[in-house]
This record gives sequence, structure tokens and C-alpha cells, in this order.
Amino acid sequence: MGAPTRAVLFMPRAFRRDTEGRTLARAVVSTWYGVFLVDGDRVLRAVRPPMAVEELAERASRRRAGRTTPEEEELLASRGAETWTSRDRRLADRGLVWDVRAPAEPPDPDRSPEDSMQRQALLAAAERGLSDAWDPSVHVEEAVRAASDLDRVANLVGERLASWVGRDAPDIDPANPDAAARRVLEGATEAAFGPGDEAVARSRLRLAELYRAIVLTRAELSRAVEGAVPASTPNLSALLGPDLAARLLAQARGLDRLSRLPASTIQVLGAERAFFEHLRGRAPPPRHGLLFLHAAIQSAPRPERGKLARTLAAKVAIAARLDQAGSPVDTTLLRAFEARRGRLKEARARRGERRPRRSSGKPLHAAAGDR
Repeated sequence: MGAPTRAVLFMPRAFRRDTEGRTLARAVVSTWYGVFLVDGDRVLRAVRPPMAVEELAERASRRRAGRTTPEEEELLASRGAETWTSRDRRLADRGLVWDVRAPAEPPDPDRSPEDSMQRQALLAAAERGLSDAWDPSVHVEEAVRAASDLDRVANLVGERLASWVGRDAPDIDPANPDAAARRVLEGATEAAFGPGDEAVARSRLRLAELYRAIVLTRAELSRAVEGAVPASTPNLSALLGPDLAARLLAQARGLDRLSRLPASTIQVLGAERAFFEHLRGRAPPPRHGLLFLHAAIQSAPRPERGKLARTLAAKVAIAARLDQAGSPVDTTLLRAFEARRGRLKEARARRGERRPRRSSGKPLHAAAGDR
């Protein structure tokens, strides 16, 4: 047998080092105060941004979003076919060799600006990011949640008020708290209290005033939502109506997230508890969530509700994307949904015209035993 051969490791140029341990390939170092082309301990080229807070903030936003800055583009344009390294993955996606051993700072950083300018630039970039991420529909979401909370509170207060007034006014329906509140506010029940019960009478009057205030506030919230939603989401409002569109926006936590949801998720929004029960194997899969509040789905026969909800969810997904892009109302969405609804009605009518199967007149167990 011959002499054993030595394994030869072929390493890319970016990882070959000289006798002093320095990387032979040039490295690109990107900082907030400039972009540098480094070769060992030398800075071969430096491209610096304008030293203004707004300019630095704009470049910080671009780096946070994974994009390159104009200074990085200028330096990369002069690379040619040479191999450069970088420890910045943004630059590695532009053709540079990613190397964690590449320097993170230039060898002799010459920071002409002070660190306070970097702080101001980062604060400006954060403020710009918060402004860009702000979704005005959050006010509609809060209004819808407030209306839902007021519904629960109104039910509790109204039930207690009707029960209380019914003690001395048996003609008051316990299921009609509005009549009970009107009776108390008009002072028609004051005679039922004794001479020392003025404080109790005043407390019941305050309870009736509270119930009336809750009802009026709930009505104002509904009017506000119905006026605000069509202006911000015209396609969703034309397809679902302002109230249901607002409920769906609140359930999805904003228009931006709703526009990114698939139709299958939109179909079961609001039925999360039933969906998780299905995942545990305790219930069938839900066919609809909040979309059941749509008049067309509520009035449809039970076997058709799932099909209509699936069709409506697909149209809602398109409408949300159109509203997110600021597009005008697309009337074809509602027409397509109505056309699907009409086809289901026609199919149901054809099935109803068929002659029903003739029954054998025997019980099921007897018919099964005869076979």
C-alpha cells in the first residue's frame, strides 16, 4: 500500500487567513455613521450619510425593514467580481459572503458626530415606525367592544330594575326594563314607599337613570360606528353592513390583520371556542362565527348556512384587501354572493319538486330484520 494521502481542505477565499490571522477577503462594515470597506486593519473606502437626524432616522428604518441604505448601494455597486464578506445578513443577500468573523466596527472608527445624534436618530425612527403602524380602525374596535360591554351591563341593570319595580307594580313585565325605567323616572311609583324610605326611593331613581344612560350611550355608539365604518372600510360595509363589518374588524384586531387572514379563518371568526372544542374531538367543526349575523345566512336553511358562510368569507377576504389598499367599492362582490345564494335557492326548489320516495310502511328495525 502506498503512503497515506493528506486530506486537503478547500476553503473559500473569505475564510483564508494570513500568518497574522487576518481575513484576506475584504469586509463591508455597516454602521449608523457610514459604510466602510475594510481590509484587515485598513479602511479602504468610507461612504457616509448626511449627518442630519431625519436622514439618519430614515436609514435606521430601512435597516430595520431589511433593506439597504443608499450608502450601502453605492459601495456595493463598485464591488465588481471581487469577493467581499460581511456579518450583516442584509448585505449577504446582496451577494456578499456572510461571515460571523467579519468585523462589526471599522478598525479605527472616526465618529465625527456624537453618540447623542445616534440617540436622536433612533428616537425619530421609532416615532416614525409607531406612526406608520398606527391603524385608525382601533377606535372602531374600541367602540364595538364598548358597545358589547354596555349590552351586558344593560342586561344586568335592566333585569335588576325590572325585578325591583315589579315588587310594587305587578303590571310591569320583568322582560321589559324600559317600561320599568320609564315608570320610575316619571315618578309613578313613589307612593309605594313608606315615609322613611326616601333614601331607598332615591337609590331606585338613580338606578333607573343609570339604565337610561347606558341605553342612550349604547345607541350613540351604534350611530357612531355606523357613520365611521363606511368611510374607512367601504367594501366591507357594502358587503356586510356597518355593524357586522365593525364586529368583524374588532374580532380580527384591525383591518391590517383582517386583510391578511385567509377565507377559512374569516369564516370561523367569533367561533374560536367551538373550533377548539372541535380540535379536542368534542364537537363538529363550526361552519360560521360572526358571519351568522348576516341576514342572508340567518334566514337560510340549516344545510345551506355553511356554504353561504364559506362564500361570504371569500368575498370578505377580497373586500378587506381592497379596503387596505384604499380601493373604491367593488359591487361585483355583493352580486357574486347574491348569485351564489340564488343558485342554492334554485337547487333547493328543484329538490322540492321531486316526488318523495315511497315508504315501505315498516319500522326500520323490522325492515332491517327482513333482509
